[in-house]
Amino acid sequence: MGRTIKLLTVLTWKEYFTEFLTEKRIQGCRGRTIEDYQLHVTYFFRNYDREIDDYHSLCEKVKEYFSVSNIAPATFNIRRAYLNSFFSYLVEEGVIPKNPIDFPKRKDEGKARNIPEEVLKKLLSLPDKKAFSGLRDYCIMLLTLDTGIRPGEVLSLLPKDINLSSLEVIIRREIAKTKVTRTVPISSPTATHIQKLLRARLSTWNDTVPVFCSYDGKQMKSHSWSHQMKKYSIRLGYPVTPYSLRHSFALLYLRNGGNVFTLQRTMGHADLNMTKRYLALN
Repeated sequence: MGRTIKLLTVLTWKEYFTEFLTEKRIQGCRGRTIEDYQLHVTYFFRNYDREIDDYHSLCEKVKEYFSVSNIAPATFNIRRAYLNSFFSYLVEEGVIPKNPIDFPKRKDEGKARNIPEEVLKKLLSLPDKKAFSGLRDYCIMLLTLDTGIRPGEVLSLLPKDINLSSLEVIIRREIAKTKVTRTVPISSPTATHIQKLLRARLSTWNDTVPVFCSYDGKQMKSHSWSHQMKKYSIRLGYPVTPYSLRHSFALLYLRNGGNVFTLQRTMGHADLNMTKRYLALN
């Protein structure tokens, strides 16, 4: 068997990280995944001033980073996954002897956040539909409550993905979290408002500009939409997030007699485990 040879020249963590991201792009990682790598890995190294091959210091940093007691299991597991991948790359490159993440994921029971219907109605009354950004926000809310679409998916939709005549939205595999294309139905009111939004687009915007873009035609990021929802939450006096809208769709769907297997396909769950959580809460 071959053995890993220690590199004579050790680069900085940023240089290795740049090479790592290039490899991930070649492997076909989506833009959102690359952004998440940049977010989590950069956050981990924000106060790290040692050499990347100083394995002892790196292990101490990992222990300190993951020893926070009040971190949610889901957040813990997400951070662990991205850093674990980068550290595995460093091992393959012979930079460090082994992966410092030698602990398992935390058990995550999941939490479906239900929003009362009266709160949802008040939320839908908040966006200023006379302004492009307000109409955009209103349409995103309607579409999420209609289909349970993920924030990253909805913000990546192009005009070609929405068929207003057949009341359907196609979530392409390129933007779907599970990398599987799915088609979801939408209601007439949602289609009507999306049509208004499409008519409000500038004539200079081509078909590569996402449907739910910023006022200047740039793609919105998931954190921008989360920040926007936080503003509405303050006005509402009730905490609402993009994902709590997705959860509300699932619960309302089941409470109105929806089939759990259809719900799984509509929401794009890889298996029934997450869907069953909504069923249990319902």
